[in-house]
Amino acid sequence: MPANKPEILRHSTAHVMAAAVLEMFPETKFGTGPAIENGFYYDFDLPRTLIPEDLPLLEEKMRAIIKVGYKFEEAKISTAAAKTDFKKLGQTYKLELIDDLEKENEQICIYKAGPFVDLCAGPHVASTKDINPEAFKLTKISGAYWRADEKNKQMQRVYGVVFESKKELKEYLHMMEEAEKRDHKKLGRELDLFSFHSEAPGSAFWHPKGMIIWNELENFGKSIRKKYGGLEIQTPQLAKNILWKKSGHWDHYKDSMFYFDVEKETYCLKPMDCPFNIKIYQTRQRSYRELPLRYTEIGRVLRNEKSGELNGLFRVRAITQDDAHIFVAERQIEEEIVSLLKMVKEYYKVFEIEPAFFLSTRPDDFLGEINTWDEAETDLKNALAKEEIKYEVKERDGAFYGPKIDIDIKDALGRKWQLATIQLDFQLPQRFELEYIDSDGSRKAPVIIHAAIFGSLERFIGIITEHYAGAFPVWLSPIQALIIPISEEKFGKYAKEVLEKLKVAGIRSEIDAINESLGKRIRNGEKQKIPYMLVVGEKEMDAKSVAVRYRDKGDEGMIKLEDFVERIKKEIADKK
Repeated sequence: MPANKPEILRHSTAHVMAAAVLEMFPETKFGTGPAIENGFYYDFDLPRTLIPEDLPLLEEKMRAIIKVGYKFEEAKISTAAAKTDFKKLGQTYKLELIDDLEKENEQICIYKAGPFVDLCAGPHVASTKDINPEAFKLTKISGAYWRADEKNKQMQRVYGVVFESKKELKEYLHMMEEAEKRDHKKLGRELDLFSFHSEAPGSAFWHPKGMIIWNELENFGKSIRKKYGGLEIQTPQLAKNILWKKSGHWDHYKDSMFYFDVEKETYCLKPMDCPFNIKIYQTRQRSYRELPLRYTEIGRVLRNEKSGELNGLFRVRAITQDDAHIFVAERQIEEEIVSLLKMVKEYYKVFEIEPAFFLSTRPDDFLGEINTWDEAETDLKNALAKEEIKYEVKERDGAFYGPKIDIDIKDALGRKWQLATIQLDFQLPQRFELEYIDSDGSRKAPVIIHAAIFGSLERFIGIITEHYAGAFPVWLSPIQALIIPISEEKFGKYAKEVLEKLKVAGIRSEIDAINESLGKRIRNGEKQKIPYMLVVGEKEMDAKSVAVRYRDKGDEGMIKLEDFVERIKKEIADKK
């Protein structure tokens, strides 16, 4: 079977879905219907708005089409024939795609399966019978602008998933149910961490509890950077576009930037930190003795992401990066990459997340000398080998200005997330004419290493919120211990003594003395996913103790208060 069989299966099922839609709505106009991760979608221009109840009806029509066993028949036709055929069918969107193919001198290819004909490069399964009728499901309906352009008509997008077996589908749907429970946007509201508001699309509003998590992560990141020789800097968020023209971002990234005119000058909100770090490097003549020069910054950048692509903390416009730009001599690349890889492993170990590493090599549109690229790729490979890191190679997937190492993680549901990047850059030092004086007195250009370990803080918090299902480890939990007096009147004073001792020890704690039953107050604490609940009554007060209820283990019995304080302090120090 072909290595890309899942993608072929998804693409073929998208065609079957389109055929079912055509049967239900003969006047349908079709957009595009690609395979995507775990599934597929198709965009339709329909006579009415689809509703969720339409999906089971379409599924039944799809099963009937599958049962017939239509062959997927490929045909290569001329541009003129394609225009004639699709014009007869009234498929205006397909005609637009044919025009594009004609401009690029591309061969026109169509696929037919029963009554449905589509403009498509393939490949497909041999027959609709190769699709398991019990192993697919249509999952949701959404809006999508034609060709992702807000100026175009909004179409209706239907998503689906397909697998080879019913068992795989069942497992996937179970995972998606679990993912819905873990949705960070839902948990953010329930746990009072952050919120989103229509007045500021693509930006999170961080609540006091959410800021505790933010600050703990930021401080942790800074401490590791400092341990590995990072020098913290801070740069502006605004600069004239002359800076972005010099860096190349104005030519290649302008559409994703926010910019405006003031006093006959164009200013840009920074979409990335590197040009600003470079300006600090340029403030004086540099010597080889200063290298590696490791600038680190909690960089706050703004990118004009399309509104339809915004998604909670996963895709925002206001982005905070734990950014680093390291200026090195070419001979120092391997050693510095080894150091960064050590830092990545140390960082993710705390979250009990296993990273996966990928080496992206020289692309077809690379800039610079092949020898320089080959040496850089060898340096990256040697660094990975020294750290005994297994990795996969992404051929020709590097940036045009240098090879890179991408680091992915898998969360508790097995979902993959691309987070950290270690990127070599030979291009920006040339554009900005950077140099240092080497040991022999010659002037040489440094290499820049871009390194973000969190990626973006917003996205990372979204990921770990879902990874932990909101039950953060003790060191990250906004409230680490909740004190619950059995009776406020009798034991409220002792509860306050416990609270004071915890706060002196640096434990984030609160008292719940509301006029509710003990059971309800414990349940409220569990809903807030607080790690420790400390019940205090007469026995506990007399023994200077607390009755400990741990989030994951239930009742642990009575423990001396001083012993509990030492225990939780150790857990926090060990990042547990």
